[in-house]
Amino acid sequence: MTDRSLLRFMTCGSVDDGKSTLIGRLLYDAKLIFDDQLATLREDSRHYGTTGDDPDFALVMDGLEAEREQSITIDVAYRYFSTDRRSFIVADTPGHEQYTRNMATGASSSDLAVILIDARKGVQVQTRRHAVIASLFGIRHVVLAVNKIDLVEFSESEFNRTAAEFRTFAEQLSFQSIVAIPISARLGDNVVMPSPKMRWYRGPKILEYLEAVDVESDLRSKPMRFPVQLVSRPHLDFRGYAGTIVSGNIRRDDRVVIARSGVASRVARIITADGDLSEASAGDAVTITLADEVDVARGDLLVPSTERLQIADQFAAKILWMSSEPLLPGRSYLMRIGSHWTAATVSLIKHKLDVHDLKPLAARTVALNEVGFCNISTTSHVAFDAFEENRDTGSFILVDRESNQTCAAGMIAFALRRATNIHREPLSVDKGKRSTLKQQRPFILWFTGLPAAGKSTIARTVEGRLAAAGYHTYMLDGDNLRHGLNRDLGFTDADRVENIRRAGEVAKLLLDAGLIVVCAFISPFRQERKAIRELVERGEFIEIFVDTPIEECEKRDPKGLYAKARAGAIPNLTGLNSAYERPDAPEITLRTVESSPLLLADQVIAFLDASRYLR
Repeated sequence: MTDRSLLRFMTCGSVDDGKSTLIGRLLYDAKLIFDDQLATLREDSRHYGTTGDDPDFALVMDGLEAEREQSITIDVAYRYFSTDRRSFIVADTPGHEQYTRNMATGASSSDLAVILIDARKGVQVQTRRHAVIASLFGIRHVVLAVNKIDLVEFSESEFNRTAAEFRTFAEQLSFQSIVAIPISARLGDNVVMPSPKMRWYRGPKILEYLEAVDVESDLRSKPMRFPVQLVSRPHLDFRGYAGTIVSGNIRRDDRVVIARSGVASRVARIITADGDLSEASAGDAVTITLADEVDVARGDLLVPSTERLQIADQFAAKILWMSSEPLLPGRSYLMRIGSHWTAATVSLIKHKLDVHDLKPLAARTVALNEVGFCNISTTSHVAFDAFEENRDTGSFILVDRESNQTCAAGMIAFALRRATNIHREPLSVDKGKRSTLKQQRPFILWFTGLPAAGKSTIARTVEGRLAAAGYHTYMLDGDNLRHGLNRDLGFTDADRVENIRRAGEVAKLLLDAGLIVVCAFISPFRQERKAIRELVERGEFIEIFVDTPIEECEKRDPKGLYAKARAGAIPNLTGLNSAYERPDAPEITLRTVESSPLLLADQVIAFLDASRYLR
């Protein structure tokens, strides 16, 4: 190569295969460690090192105190360096299974993976897992570094055996190239300099290959995709759209469309800090102005009018689950794709992937570090390419609504098309007209609490009071719905999520009918209660927490549930062996130990009256 292009690559593999040592040795042999850093390395090696009197090159990358004490990598360590031929950003990722999400973070921004294997141990489970994740995240070029070759007497046959074992496994993955290199990261053999002890090997050294591999022509050949990251409006006479071109090329006067709306315009200017350009390509950070005044916002995508993205609100996707809480179908998560946010649910888990042999396994949920193939539904339409075609516009993350933690990384496979003869029909009578006819304000009263807390008793009393006062009501009770609509559901966490999702949809329909909907459900999870609140308009969902201590619930136990659970007949009773998440900020809290159902019903009616819900 003649230019100093940038290569982003990662190191990965099983525990103690030498990932950090490789990068440290590479920087040392390439003379990219300054004298003061080298002095610090020697001092740290005496204190933390595992290589005797020699420098422990792993300490160049392992910067956390815990990493040095345990001689492991925990977090992703990024390092920028450059040679005369190329610039690099390396992500040194951990090998331990519990830090797989950190490895996935490194894979998400890498163009190439250096997968290390201990020549003595061969391909391990974590080697396979990391290879699968690298492939899932769109990495198409792999360097297979067969490390610690010195510990097998620099054996050509051991190297060939290990390389063949990995290639056989990787045949089912989507790698375009796999280059196997025998190395000793500690001693420096074939890292930067050739090894005199392996004259049988005539391939490239690690650094030599990294300097030469071409990973950029792919991006430039793809259709142009420009995600808008910022709308720049410094004054009334200028409106620009800033972002980084993720693929393809764009020229002044090109015709483009806003992906989701389909509104067309023409590129007027391509602006950089160094002045205007006539053309820009993948990787360039630019500001674009359009010839027409059109509505473009952060999260929109500009694409060529002749090469548009797919638009859908349902699609199939592979996901890597990164949360200690398992994936629950039907639960509402937040999805970010590019700069666009929307609510999303996993409507179906088709299967999960066995990382040992890549065969599909039947699954009802997906746990930490597992890969699943799912159907996903979003509340708004999403513009995307299939991940196989463009990793930047075909990837997304799922975020937990409660903790705001990223719980999954996803790769879109294809859109799920609804039947073309199904459309939303406009209604001549809407919620407003129905509520006017009934002369009442429709809303949902959602009673939640432990089994035997008193939800249904208080809810029935409240509905009776409202009906006696002339209001039109309907009551949904958890047990009643399980006799009909939800009779197919059990009591696993996944089934509980689906139970409440269905109940919420029914409650919304009754709300649209202009009714006051009284709901009594254990509804153990905050996320599902929050999702129902977001289904309706502000102020239409009133959460009522029936706060009864579990000791009191067990003392009452009118249906004998707690006694059966204690005897082992009910395996998943909420409060005993299945979690209940108390509401954070309910509109009403009812403490049943201190009062009777009649007085608690009065408390609810008083709240509704004071808050102007009643006429």
